[in-house]
Amino acid sequence: MITEKIGNRIRELRKETGLSQEKFAAKIGMDRTYFASVELGKRNISIVNLEKIAVGLDVSLAELFLNI
Repeated sequence: MITEKIGNRIRELRKETGLSQEKFAAKIGMDRTYFASVELGKRNISIVNLEKIAVGLDVSLAELFLNI
């Protein structure tokens, strides 16, 4: 599923930052449990929240979707 592919990509990029889910979610102003469900591919995330994540990861939206 596309939600799982996006979640895996977000997890991969977040781990490169060295931040835990909790610290990253706090950095971008998102609830940790919501963010965890995004990484697990259980959320149909909005484009607004995808942008928050991309900004927090310091990547473009295009980079966020790279190789998906």
